[in-house]
Amino acid sequence: MGLKKYVIFLFMMLACTGWSQVGNTTAPFELKGSVKGKENFEPIKDVQISTDNGRYTTTDVFGEFKIQVSLGDILIVESPDFETVRHRITSDEDVDILVMGYVPNNSPRKEKKISSRSTFGHQKFLDSANFYKKTDLEKSIDFIAKSIAPLGNRGNKKELSLSLTTLGEIYMYHKQYDLAIANYKDALAARTSNRTKLLLGNTYILNGEYKNAEEELLPLLKEKHMVPYQRVELHENLGDAYKGLSDLKKALDFYQEGLQIAEKNQISPKVIDLNSKIADTYASENRVIEAEGFYQNSLSLSKQVAPQRQIQENEKVADFYNQKNRYDDEIQLRKQSLNELQQLRDTDEKKEQPSSFGQQDTITSQRINYKIANAYIAQDRLDEAIPYLERSIVEADEEDDLVVQKDATRKLSEVYRYKGDFSKALESYQAYVTVVDSLYVRKEQEIGRAARLNREIANKQNRIASLEQERELSQSKYSLAVTEQQLFQETSKRQKWIIYSLIFGIILMSLTTFLYYRSNKQQKLTNNLLALRSLRTQMNPHFIFNALNSVNNFIARSDERSANRFLSDFSVLMRSVLENSEEDFIPLSKELELLELYVKLEHSRFSDKFDYDIQVDEKIDVDAFQIPPMLLQPYIENAIWHGLRYKEEKGFLKIGVHQITHDLLEITIVDNGIGRKKSAELKTSNQKKQKSKGMGNIKKRIKILNEMYKNKVEVSISNLNDDQTGTKVSLKLKKD
Repeated sequence: MGLKKYVIFLFMMLACTGWSQVGNTTAPFELKGSVKGKENFEPIKDVQISTDNGRYTTTDVFGEFKIQVSLGDILIVESPDFETVRHRITSDEDVDILVMGYVPNNSPRKEKKISSRSTFGHQKFLDSANFYKKTDLEKSIDFIAKSIAPLGNRGNKKELSLSLTTLGEIYMYHKQYDLAIANYKDALAARTSNRTKLLLGNTYILNGEYKNAEEELLPLLKEKHMVPYQRVELHENLGDAYKGLSDLKKALDFYQEGLQIAEKNQISPKVIDLNSKIADTYASENRVIEAEGFYQNSLSLSKQVAPQRQIQENEKVADFYNQKNRYDDEIQLRKQSLNELQQLRDTDEKKEQPSSFGQQDTITSQRINYKIANAYIAQDRLDEAIPYLERSIVEADEEDDLVVQKDATRKLSEVYRYKGDFSKALESYQAYVTVVDSLYVRKEQEIGRAARLNREIANKQNRIASLEQERELSQSKYSLAVTEQQLFQETSKRQKWIIYSLIFGIILMSLTTFLYYRSNKQQKLTNNLLALRSLRTQMNPHFIFNALNSVNNFIARSDERSANRFLSDFSVLMRSVLENSEEDFIPLSKELELLELYVKLEHSRFSDKFDYDIQVDEKIDVDAFQIPPMLLQPYIENAIWHGLRYKEEKGFLKIGVHQITHDLLEITIVDNGIGRKKSAELKTSNQKKQKSKGMGNIKKRIKILNEMYKNKVEVSISNLNDDQTGTKVSLKLKKD
C-alpha cells in the first residue's frame, strides 16, 4: 500500500512538472548555444536552427547562435552535412549541440584564420545594419556599404549575397519594394539561396507583381533541402500570389498544403495564419460556412499563443461578421478584444514596460469601441451605442488619436440627432468642430518652418514691386524707342537669319566633327581592347604540348609522384593564366609568382640544362607596381629554349628586379646561353616562324598598352658578352 502511494505521488510530481513547462511556453527568452562536431569539436557554420513554434536562425562562423524560445519548445538542428538533431528546451542555460559524422573543411590553418576574421567583421556590420533598420535608414545602409567595401571584386560570394539580402530586407521594411527587388536579384546573382528567393517572391507580392512572384516561387517546390518553416512560407506565398491573380482555387490548394506542413511540424504561428487566410479566401467567394469554420479554427488556436495574436484574429473575424451583418457576433468578439487589451495593458504596467503590439494604428481600444458603437447603430440600438462612442472619445483623447476622436464625436452627434436630442447633438457637433480645428493646429509646426520661406518670398516680392515701379517710369522711354527699334529690326532681320544659319551650320558641323572624332576614338579603343584580348589569350602551344609530353615521360618511367606534382603545378599555372587573360594589368607580385611557377616547371623538364635564380630587391614595394599578365614569359621561354637548351655545359638563368627611381622599376632576364646569333643559325624555318610570331605578339601588346597608358613599358634586348653569347632582356616598368 505504501509503495502504491509513493508511485501516485511521483506521478503527480511529474505531471505538475510537465504542466509547469507547458505553462511557461508563453514566456519566451533568448537562448544561446553552439553546434560542433562530436568527433573533433569543430564549430559548424550555416547550420539551420528552428523551433517547432516557427522561430528560425543560422549559426555564425564560430558555430554559435541565438534564438527566441520557450520552455518545452523543440529545437531542430538541420544541415546537409549531418543528420537532423532535435533537442527539447528544459531550461534557459546555454546549449552545446554535438553532432555525429561531421567532416570539417581541410583548408590550411592560416587561410581559415583569415577567412574567419573577415567573416566575423562582415557579420558585425550586418548586425549593426539590422540594429538600425527600423530607426535610421541612412545609418543602416552605411553599415551595409561598410560590409561590402572590404570584399572587393574578388570578395566572398556568400558574404556579398548576405549583404545584398540584408539591404533588400531594409528596403522592404521601409516599403521601397523596387529597390528591395533589385538587391535581392543581385544577391541571387552572387549566390543562390532559398531564403533570398522566398524574400524576393514575398516582395513581388507586396509590390503587386503576382506573376513575377509565381515565376520566382514555383521552382522552389522542387527543392529538397528546405527547413519546414521555409516550406510553409513557400506555400503561403504561392497562395498569396494566386489570390492576387484571382485564381482562388490554386490559392486554396497552396494554403491548405502549407497548413498540413505547419500542423505536421507544429509551427503554431503559421497554422493560425493559414487558417485565417483560407477563411479570407472562402469569404471572398461568399462561401460563408467554410469561411466561418476556418475562422473559428484560427480563433481557437490564437487563444493558445500571445494575447496580441488573439486580439488580431478577433478583430479580423469581427470584420467578417460585420460584412455579413452578423452584428451580435461582431460585438461579442470586439468586447473580448477589449478585455484582452485591458489585461495586456495591466500586465505591461506591472512589468513597467510599454506594450508591444504589432498593429497599433488599427487595433486600439478607442477604435474597437468605435466599431462596437457602429454595430449597435446598424441595429438601431442607439442607447447602447452611446456609451461606447463616449468611451471611444475619451480614450482617443487620452491617446491623442484625433482621427478616431473626430469620427466618434461626429457619429455621437448624429446619434443624438436621430434620437431627437438636438441640444446634445449640437454640443457633440461643436466638440467635433473643435477636434477638427485641433487637426489643423497640428500643422503649426509646418507653418512655422514655412514662415522663414514666406519672409524670403516677401522680401523678393518687395524687390519685384520696386522693379515694377522702375519699369513704369521707363515705359514711356521704351515706347519712344519702339518705333526706332522696329525699323532697325526690319532692316537687320535678314542679316540675323543669315547669321543664325551660319551659327547653326557651324554648330552642326562642330557636333558632327566631335561625334566623328569620338566615334573614331571609341572604335580605336575597342579595336585595341579586342587586340589585347586576342593577344593575351595566345600562349605558345609548344610549352603546353611539351609539358604534356613531360608528364607522359614521367608516367612511362612509372614516376607517378613526379607526374602528379608536375600536373598540379601545371594546372595552377594554366588556371592563373586563364583567370588573368581578361586583365590589362595585374600586380607585379602575382606576375612574379606565375613566372616562378613557370620556371620551376621548365627546370623540372630541363634540370640538366640550367639552374635559375630569382632575386627581388627587398626594398621594393612590389604590390605598388602593375604589369601586363604573362608579358615576361615569352622572354624567359626564349632564354631557356633557344639559349640554354642548346648549351653543351649546364647554363644559368637569372631573373632580377631592382628599383631605378621611386616610380621606375627594371626587370632583367639574363642567360649565359649560346646567344641569339648562334640560336638563329640552329633553328629550322618552322621554328623561326614560331619565334617571329610569338615575339611579334609581345611587341604588339607593348605598343598598344603604351598607346593606352602613356609609355608604361619599355623593353630592350642585348647580348650579354662581347662574343655574342648570352642574352640580356631589360624591361622598365613605370608605376601608375
